[in-house]
Amino acid sequence: MLGSLRGTRLAAALVSALLLFTTATACGSGDDSKAAAENAENKESANSAFPVSIPHKYGSTSIKAEPKRIVTVGLTDQDAVLALGKVPVGTTEWLGGYKGAIGPWAADKLGSSKAPTVLKDTGTGPQTEKIAALKPDLILAVYGGLTKEQYETLSKFAPVMAQPKAYNDYGVPWQEQTEIIGKALGQEAEAKELVEGVQADFKKAAEDNPDFAGKTAVMATPYEGMFVFGSQDPRSRLLTDLGFKLPTDLDKVIGDEFGANISKERTDLLDTDALVWIVSDVAKDEAKLNKNALYADLNVAKQDREVFVPETSDYGNSVSFVTVLSLPYMLDRLVPQLSAAVDGDTATKVEQPAS
Repeated sequence: MLGSLRGTRLAAALVSALLLFTTATACGSGDDSKAAAENAENKESANSAFPVSIPHKYGSTSIKAEPKRIVTVGLTDQDAVLALGKVPVGTTEWLGGYKGAIGPWAADKLGSSKAPTVLKDTGTGPQTEKIAALKPDLILAVYGGLTKEQYETLSKFAPVMAQPKAYNDYGVPWQEQTEIIGKALGQEAEAKELVEGVQADFKKAAEDNPDFAGKTAVMATPYEGMFVFGSQDPRSRLLTDLGFKLPTDLDKVIGDEFGANISKERTDLLDTDALVWIVSDVAKDEAKLNKNALYADLNVAKQDREVFVPETSDYGNSVSFVTVLSLPYMLDRLVPQLSAAVDGDTATKVEQPAS
């Protein structure tokens, strides 16, 4: 009798456990199925973007499948890759000496991933052997200046996205840089959305500062004299995107380059409503510039319409980087300085950002 009762209870317990397991499994299967479906959909969406062929300065490059091991030879290309949720296996160092060549404006995109191997452009071009050792399946050189020979050499190891033909070397606009890289990664729509978000930041900054509209401005650096950036340099486009105009004869003087040193006879190009100097030391370089009689006699200097950006700071690096990730960081700091420079009040001091 006792054995029979125990058998009955055991059977009931087993049935209950089975029912509980089945219910839990059914619920879990539903969640897992949903997640699996979403993953499959994302994978299918990514796969449907390939193969893709993208034109550039040296022809076009075909990418057959979603890249997994990306090396960025372009000096700022890593930011667009990170913004699209991927971490390069290799990056090329340009400014700042940051870990993985990832600036503070992009560091949160790295997450728990391993920092990329940092390559260096020593002036002789990309470090070919080190790039090959990373076994890339895509090499990005969109914001760059690859020669045809360098392009052909790198193409032996992986598909290479060279700089666009439509612009000077190192002259691609950040919008197109982001969208080209998005297409190469199978995320064209996501890249456009990122661009639209940053463009909205520029639009708001311009709307909040109507004094920018129509005013003249230029970017320069006291490098071996006075080096002025031309209209195809991304730094100059920061100003035009905010509503400023560049000096009329700028490109005539610069020529087919991203920038050039101007002669003493053309210091008039600097006499704008706002002049942004990228300098190594704010106090020393400002004093040195004002000792130059030709420069000190310009209204832009006499009326303190200058903005000084320390090039070795995170802020200074963000001004030169000009990417989908660095721009919001940069706008928070540059816009208040420009606003103070053009407010028409010579008593207004252009302050350095707090950080």
